[in-house]
Amino acid sequence: MTIMIVQGPQVHAPSLSRELLGQLKQLALAAGRTVEVCTCTGLREFVARVRTARPHSTEFMVLAPGTLAQQSQLHPEAGLGDALDALDMPYVEVQDGEASLEPANASGAVATVVVNGDARTSYSIALGIALKRLAA
Repeated sequence: MTIMIVQGPQVHAPSLSRELLGQLKQLALAAGRTVEVCTCTGLREFVARVRTARPHSTEFMVLAPGTLAQQSQLHPEAGLGDALDALDMPYVEVQDGEASLEPANASGAVATVVVNGDARTSYSIALGIALKRLAA
């Protein structure tokens, strides 16, 4: 089964490096899982990816919206909140500290990982949470 990383445009850090992605895939494989990455360029694509996730192939999502978090707050009509509410699997949000996908009182994410400027640590923590949750 797969852990899906859905990533929006990142301001402070580039998208996943080949080296980091390789390390994440190795960690997941050691736990009997796979990692798939989808890089989205806009809010519409990000929302569509969240909406089309299916539990028969994806067990867990790591959502790294980047600049799309703020856009989703400015444009609630884009439907990200509804897509997250309808998501039929757990997810962890990785953010750079600027904005979150959901209001502070929402409780959809299993966790929100904020490690400013350190993508390696952020994604490693998020994957660790996913693997621990799936092993339970």
